[in-house]
Amino acid sequence: MDMSSLRGKTALVTGAASGIGLETALAFARRGADLVICDLDETRLGAAGERIEGLGRSVLARRVDVSSADEMRAFAAEVHQGIDAVDILMNNAGVAIGGPFLSTSLEDWNWILGINTLGVVHGCHFFIPNMVRRAQGGHVINVSSAAGYSASSMLPAYNATKFSVLGLSEALWEELRPHAIGVTAVCPGLIDTPITRNARLVGEMDKPEMREDMVRGYQRRGYTPDRVARNILKAVEKNRLVAPISPEAWALYYVKRFAPWLLRRIGLLLAKRAQG
Repeated sequence: MDMSSLRGKTALVTGAASGIGLETALAFARRGADLVICDLDETRLGAAGERIEGLGRSVLARRVDVSSADEMRAFAAEVHQGIDAVDILMNNAGVAIGGPFLSTSLEDWNWILGINTLGVVHGCHFFIPNMVRRAQGGHVINVSSAAGYSASSMLPAYNATKFSVLGLSEALWEELRPHAIGVTAVCPGLIDTPITRNARLVGEMDKPEMREDMVRGYQRRGYTPDRVARNILKAVEKNRLVAPISPEAWALYYVKRFAPWLLRRIGLLLAKRAQG
């Protein structure tokens, strides 16, 4: 998809009030796209809408829980009253749980699966059919993670959801190719976003010092959401199916492909370190 100019195009971004979602929505707007955005944080969502309008683009901003099929159905109906279909669909909304499987409750599982997995399914279910019927191509961006191909005993719930997003994206790539709709699974690494501050921590990870160490580590890494946004645009331009973003995401990607035993050993060492 030509990303040099998005004038006349409409991009939809879920979880657009902050982090990667916000910066990518702004990047689309700077290229000329009109925006449809949603989030649960109405205050930040309103501020995001104002920034997009400040770039001279129109924006439809709505508070939507992506885990709710009813809310996503109503959101899609409103969007499709104004346009036949979006040109770019970015399923970005996501949350995290840190901690071992044995400490993860079913309530935790329902929460993270509802947002990270079903949120992507809902976005695809309610917006892709219109893209297909319009028959003018487009692109679907599903935000997975480097944790979508590299597992850790400290992230089983997060791994499960991000692996599912990557798998869905690979299947969609095959199905949507005849319709000239590209699919990219974005796999960031250690990115300094609010997800580190808002993640649920369970078991031995549920300690204030653990969260502080995690937040500081991501801050020290210094890979910002605007850099992710720039690389997402490049990945879409090149029609990449799997798009690792940061250097560590690329490293894990190649280690997973060519030396999975090494990745497992690294995982064991990191788990031992996390457990003190």
